Parts: sequence; C-alpha cells; structure tokens
Amino acid sequence: MKPTRILALIALAALSLPAFAGEEKKESEAWTILFDGKSLDQWTHSNGNPVTKGWKVEDGVIHRLGGGGSIISKEKFENFVLEFEFKISKKGNSGVKYRFQKGLGLEYQVLDDGGHRDSGKPNHRVGSLYDLLAAPDSKPVKPAGEWNTGRIVANGAHLEHWLNGEKVIEIDQTSDDWKTRFAESKYRKSKGFGTGAGHIQLQDHGNPVWFRNIRIKKLP
Repeated sequence: MKPTRILALIALAALSLPAFAGEEKKESEAWTILFDGKSLDQWTHSNGNPVTKGWKVEDGVIHRLGGGGSIISKEKFENFVLEFEFKISKKGNSGVKYRFQKGLGLEYQVLDDGGHRDSGKPNHRVGSLYDLLAAPDSKPVKPAGEWNTGRIVANGAHLEHWLNGEKVIEIDQTSDDWKTRFAESKYRKSKGFGTGAGHIQLQDHGNPVWFRNIRIKKLP
C-alpha cells in the first residue's frame, strides 16, 4: 500500500475516534448506578428506615444475611432498563420487584429451580414474571450458588425479562393475554398494579441471596 494511502487511513481513523468516544461517554452517562459495590446509600428498607439490619456489603456484593426485610431504591422509576447480577442460595427464594408501590410490584423471580418447593409452578421459577408469565424451561440459567445476569425492560405497557443474555418473557399489559393472566393471578384485585412509577425492590424472602452490578437507564 502506498505511504500516502496509509497516511490517509490513519487520519480518517483519528477523526472518527472523538465521535466514537463521545457516543461511548454519552451511553455511559445514560446509566445510573444503583449499587457501586461500596454502600447502600441509594437504598432503604421498605418501611423507610435506613439499611442497618439484614443486608451487608462485602467484596462488592450486596448480601442478604437474615432478617431485616426487603430493601427498595430511594428513587422511583416507571420506564427503564434495569441490569443486575444475582446469586441465590440452595433452596433459596428472592426476587427483584419493580414499579413497586403500596406493597406490591411486578416481580422478576429469583429462585433455586432445582431445590425450592415453589418451583412446582412454572410462573414461579427463576426469570419468570412472578405469578403471571413463566420463563421457558429452555432458559439459560446457572444453578444455585453461581452468578446469573438479569435484565428488565419496562417501557409503558411493554415488559421484558432477560436471563444471561436471552429474552425469556415478553408481554404487553394492554393485550388480551395480559388481561387473562392478570385475572387469574394473585394480583387480580389490585387496581393499577404494575403501572406508574415505583421503587426497585430487592426481596427478603427468608433465604440468603446476593446482588451486584446494579444499574438502571431511564427511558423516555
């Protein structure tokens, strides 16, 4: 290749770098870190008290030790993408609730499918939209004691759950399918359930559970 051609390519690459870096920075700034691996400053107990009992930060991880109750984000969110990593104990049960208000919220189920008794109900298994829509048996889940990656998309009436990079549930809250499932669920008498802005909740269901790398991006 001629030297002039090489110089032209180098110059072109140099010109493109600032734009790429700018886009990368813009994408990074779009995310809010809900847990930085150091403190629970952005969280409180569901009763409004500071997180001083039941949960501990160690080695960059939130660990539910025992008691204390569930914890919620101080800020409320309605339309967003939430990403997190979780690890459940053997025979353990927990969950990540969203649009949580008045004691209820949509729930990304966290469960040891191989050991917890609640796994007998498909829509109570890990990755499912709890009591409403089951994640498929073919989902790419790692067993109790190993880290999994979760992702929740809540955009208006559109809901998605992802598990280890694969979309495992998708539903529209205005659809007939949703209306049927909702009418058959434990939430059927809860007016306004799953709509509007609410907290993110990390559930205390009586078992050890771990969370890390929690971040959220608001959607228009």
